[in-house]
Amino acid sequence: MNEEKEINENSKNEQLELFRSADNQDKIMTTNQGLKLSEDEFSLTAGERGPTLLEDFHFREKMTHFDHERIPERVVHARGFAAHGEFEVYESMKSFTKAKFLQDPNVKTPVFVRFSTVVGSRGSLDTPRDVRGFATKFYTEEGNYDLVANNIPIFFIQDGIKFPDLVHAIKPEPHNEIPQASAAHDTFWDWVSQNQESANMIMWLMSDRAIPRSFRMMEGFGVHTFRFVNEEGKAHFVKFHWKPLLGTHSLVWDEAQKLGGKDPDFMRKDLWDAINMGNNAEFELGVQILEEKDEFAFDFDVLDATKIWPEEDIPVRIIGKMTLNRNVDNFFAETEQVAFHPGNVVPGIDFTNDPLLQTRLFSYTDTQLLRLGGPNFHEIPINRPVCPFFNNQRDGFHRQTINKGQVAYHNNSLANNSPKTVSPAEGGYAHYQEKVEGRKIRARSESFKDHFSQATLFWNSMSAAEKQHIIDAFRFELGKVKSKDVRQNVVNMFANVDLDMTQAFAKAIDVVVPTSGTTNATKSSPALSQENTLKKPNTRKAVVVIADGFNSINVKAVLEVLESNGVHATILSDKLGPIKALDGTELESKHTFLTDGSVAFDAVYVEGGANANKEFEKDAKILIKEAYMHYKPIAVTSEGLLWFEAQQLVKGPGIIAGKGQTTEFATQFIEAISAHRFWERQVV
Repeated sequence: MNEEKEINENSKNEQLELFRSADNQDKIMTTNQGLKLSEDEFSLTAGERGPTLLEDFHFREKMTHFDHERIPERVVHARGFAAHGEFEVYESMKSFTKAKFLQDPNVKTPVFVRFSTVVGSRGSLDTPRDVRGFATKFYTEEGNYDLVANNIPIFFIQDGIKFPDLVHAIKPEPHNEIPQASAAHDTFWDWVSQNQESANMIMWLMSDRAIPRSFRMMEGFGVHTFRFVNEEGKAHFVKFHWKPLLGTHSLVWDEAQKLGGKDPDFMRKDLWDAINMGNNAEFELGVQILEEKDEFAFDFDVLDATKIWPEEDIPVRIIGKMTLNRNVDNFFAETEQVAFHPGNVVPGIDFTNDPLLQTRLFSYTDTQLLRLGGPNFHEIPINRPVCPFFNNQRDGFHRQTINKGQVAYHNNSLANNSPKTVSPAEGGYAHYQEKVEGRKIRARSESFKDHFSQATLFWNSMSAAEKQHIIDAFRFELGKVKSKDVRQNVVNMFANVDLDMTQAFAKAIDVVVPTSGTTNATKSSPALSQENTLKKPNTRKAVVVIADGFNSINVKAVLEVLESNGVHATILSDKLGPIKALDGTELESKHTFLTDGSVAFDAVYVEGGANANKEFEKDAKILIKEAYMHYKPIAVTSEGLLWFEAQQLVKGPGIIAGKGQTTEFATQFIEAISAHRFWERQVV
């Protein structure tokens, strides 16, 4: 048994190796047919200045492959980044589900996770205000299971028939293809005001959740209600959660905008660099489990994808951990070609009548047929299951399997009716036998019609700073909307969520400020506020700003404390290369004021240097002020302290000033980095 488990753990890597090309280092160049080449710089021509000849098969092969290298990008979730890892369950979930990968804590299941933005094209930036995809492929011994999740637990719509309208509205407007990767335009907000079921999702989208600090620091949610089914056939409703072990943290809006210009690849580089440095991304898998008898016990419909199950009412049970520990070898072959589908399930996991989920079960396969060129996309290495698979499907574009034998149909006698089906007791998948009946209608249950209570619940759950960020987000987004009628419609809609909130942003966008609304919900959920998340310094990034003539005692002491607490520190100066201290010590600068600003880091420590010139001082002051405005931890010593005081900034929360070599200074700096932001700071 242990030998079988070891084989299962290694099988995905072994399977991928069969398709992974050897590195080109020290190899002889050949055509794709293996013919060794003597020249790759010049086409075959009739004389040195003559025409290119049609018989140049090498030119044609090379150019044809280049001309066909691109495949259609995803309509949504086009910009993605991924990593490999493993999942292990903490305890057997046998009483709830017969899914084998959720049974044995000693088995590690290979996974592949793709994070993404939703709206922007593949060439857009990492930091827009947007939902983030969080799709996980589990390579289990029973087949591939895909948990296709987002970092927001709900969605804009209740029925997938509206999905094309939503995407058409939020994408760049068709007459001029503007704006890219942004919801701040007329067609999207017009759609919102005419589809009020989106109210709850819009509150999340306007919140800090829509600008995560890192893929490693955001939650993931399965969004839909699924079913667990155990060996006895008993079912429970279930929702899936990914909880980051680093806590849930975000950027601030101004910081996100600046990062989009300075480093449009900020989030993908963060994940890539973290894994390369051994700072593996870790998430715990949680489930909310509900007995079927309690399906109608709440003031919302548990099948409504625009609603959460409040964690205070239905607690999240942590059942396992996922560790992302290996970067991809080839972005296109893995990240771009991976195909997810919520219909890729294993025995023990089943669907519900959630109308949005039902439509996704059709749409995902349909999309992959276009993107990946036909029905054999499951044979692409990144999509292949680790377990054997056999059926009577044949041929088609990009077929890789060479099937033997004369039989490709079921039932048959010539091959002893192989491949054969097996019973559920032998591992065959059987759909949960839910009784379904009703007239054929186009309608939605009355239980889906409350669009505002949970939007108000979300607002009530926010801290004062988070509420202000939501107001500011509405001001920005609606400030970009040209149609006054659309702005007014949105204001009228959100007066039903919270009147004070709506009045606050309505005053800034030239509309009639509402004086009444309909909601009176008072409930809150502390789990929704990021102020209540985990806060620790692990894997945070701190920049140390020094000039020639710096105090090496201060800097070395701070660097040692940062490193010992898991903070990644790096040197920034006015130039790259060695920076010399007063005592002759040298530290290497890997960043400059021109290439990076405070926005690229979680905390700043400015020491300065006795030989810093006026230009250095000016740049350092800008860096300090920017970090101050973004509520970040700031430590200052020597010249850095003088530059801080010269700007008349208040030495309030998160400001550590003094001598870097003291224990008190170091302790306060680490505590400040753990806190992440200091919203109570008075920004001047």
